[in-house]
Amino acid sequence: GVQEFAKKMVLYLIGLGLGDHKDVTLRGYECIKESVAVYLEYYTSILGVDKAKLEEFYQKPIVLADREYVESRAEEIYGQAKEHKVSLLVVGDPLAATTHVDMILRCRKEGIPVEVIHNASAMNAVASCGLPLYQFGYTVSIPLFEGEWRPSSFYERIQYNQKGGMHTLCLLDIKVKEPDYDALTKHGKVRFLPPRFMTVNVAIEQLLSVEEEKKEGVVTADHYGIGVARLGQPDQLIVYGKLGELLDVDFGAPLHSLVLCGEIHPLEQELLEYIRVGNIPTKKIERVAEVDDNASDAGSV
Repeated sequence: GVQEFAKKMVLYLIGLGLGDHKDVTLRGYECIKESVAVYLEYYTSILGVDKAKLEEFYQKPIVLADREYVESRAEEIYGQAKEHKVSLLVVGDPLAATTHVDMILRCRKEGIPVEVIHNASAMNAVASCGLPLYQFGYTVSIPLFEGEWRPSSFYERIQYNQKGGMHTLCLLDIKVKEPDYDALTKHGKVRFLPPRFMTVNVAIEQLLSVEEEKKEGVVTADHYGIGVARLGQPDQLIVYGKLGELLDVDFGAPLHSLVLCGEIHPLEQELLEYIRVGNIPTKKIERVAEVDDNASDAGSV
């Protein structure tokens, strides 16, 4: 009796991987098919296909859950799992973003079983750049600077990694469903700004501007890095070079991330030469004018 009932109630946290609708694991696919409700979390990352494609593939209606939904209406998601099987789909791996740990804690308190189905995420697929995962230190998030708001706590973490000869994976900001406060004041209606995704170029510009303030030689134009775009998708682009060189590479559509190189061993160096700026075909970024201080404009490039 009790065991049978427990089997009927569960919250599945399912990783979708990095590519498209086909990257879900077979186990994940089966769990989605068994679920009475399916939610797609879409603010920590994006998939190479849209919701309609996923619905067609899983033959299930999917509810889009943005940050506000997951954080303030989480009970609606896990509440149903008290009696049914419910799936929360996460691009990449479900536990790569800390947000979902909160969901697990809430379920534990309510006695709801949680099953995590892992998948590839930027945290492990970054090995595609040719550097071994065990040589990476702290992962840092780089937020889009907005006017005077220029947080730089990532700088110390990068410095810490650098001192240990470790590489740093920088995850770049994503702004999805951000409220348009100007429209709110003018019209009294909540409108949302179009999505913005930080580019490798903007990330480097911001890092160099923080370096100018701190002057500790942690991130300079002569430091080596690897720009990564659309990791795990058929048209992924990975380019190695000095940060000053990567500034001029057009990495194309989102999502982007950036690796700051620590110590590189000869074998790795040999591999990196294949993806060095100038050794692989890349487009040069078109700079209309000098990028101004308003990173929100730069972020939508």
